[in-house]
Amino acid sequence: MKPFLEVKNLSVSFPTQDGLVKASNDISFTVARGETLAIVGESGSGKSVTSLAVMGLHNRNAADISGEAILNLETGPIDTISASPEVVRKLRGKSMAMIFQDPMSALHPYYSIGDQIAEAWGLYNKGSKSDGIKRAVEMLDLVGIPEAAKRVKEFPHQFSGGMRQRVMIAMALVNNPSLLIADEPTTALDVTVQSQILKLLKDMQQEFNMAVILITHDLGVVAEVADRACVMYAGKIVEQSAIDDIYYTPDHPYTIGLLNSIPRVDQLEGKRLLAIPGQPPSLISLPRGCAFRGRCTFSRLVPNNRCATEVPNLDEKIKGHFSRCHLTEAQLTVARTSVGSRV
Repeated sequence: MKPFLEVKNLSVSFPTQDGLVKASNDISFTVARGETLAIVGESGSGKSVTSLAVMGLHNRNAADISGEAILNLETGPIDTISASPEVVRKLRGKSMAMIFQDPMSALHPYYSIGDQIAEAWGLYNKGSKSDGIKRAVEMLDLVGIPEAAKRVKEFPHQFSGGMRQRVMIAMALVNNPSLLIADEPTTALDVTVQSQILKLLKDMQQEFNMAVILITHDLGVVAEVADRACVMYAGKIVEQSAIDDIYYTPDHPYTIGLLNSIPRVDQLEGKRLLAIPGQPPSLISLPRGCAFRGRCTFSRLVPNNRCATEVPNLDEKIKGHFSRCHLTEAQLTVARTSVGSRV
């Protein structure tokens, strides 16, 4: 069975006065219906740029986009990169939908919550405004907003951050999309609300049998909801595997560094977290060789200065586990244990 979404060699760059910003470089991944793929990386790694390209939301006059993002629909495959804006527009909200990072900016302050959900429903369904409001009440109730029939008449500023995020989920799911992209859905929420939102996304995925892409900078939020993960750095995927392999046998020094910067209940009391040294490179002038070399504590183990001269390929060092690193699997085993990873 084909995956619902197949992204192949997707690259997005932005011409600027200072040079070409290579925001997303040769990205490939797949996600099937009923599966959750987490895309993880720090700010500026290319996560959101990639998802916006899949959704067809970049200004094509301001961005250079190449590659493919194929939706395998029942009517046949459609590449959202090469398809016309009119075709992609008809896919958004129905075949694919997106939850944006800041619900207060995504929701219109002058229209009620019910009107905004009803408008999204009305794009693909025939019915009166009252039918749309009725559907909005059903969706608010589905995502766990109490007194939905009353609150459907209220405005975004009358909702808390967690409730606004639930509204965004309701709006994204109102037309039963096959693909849902959630861009940092738990940012700025406290840990209790984070857990509720992630559980809600998991429940909604099971309800609608969706393919879900969860974009986040925090590996700690994806452990229980993701099936696979892509770790991005400087516009490239540096590691891709099943979620358990990412946590217990990380195969890239950047992933190891991310994991060791997360507090753990099994760590000795008083043990300091290990921060990744340095800063990410400029996407305008990426260094030769490995983009992570300047922050990597293990590049000295690679002979012939390859990290400084040769860009590593995304190789399958273990079955189903891909890593963009010159280190051998034996050297990576030493790297994991030397910094106290989860192995």
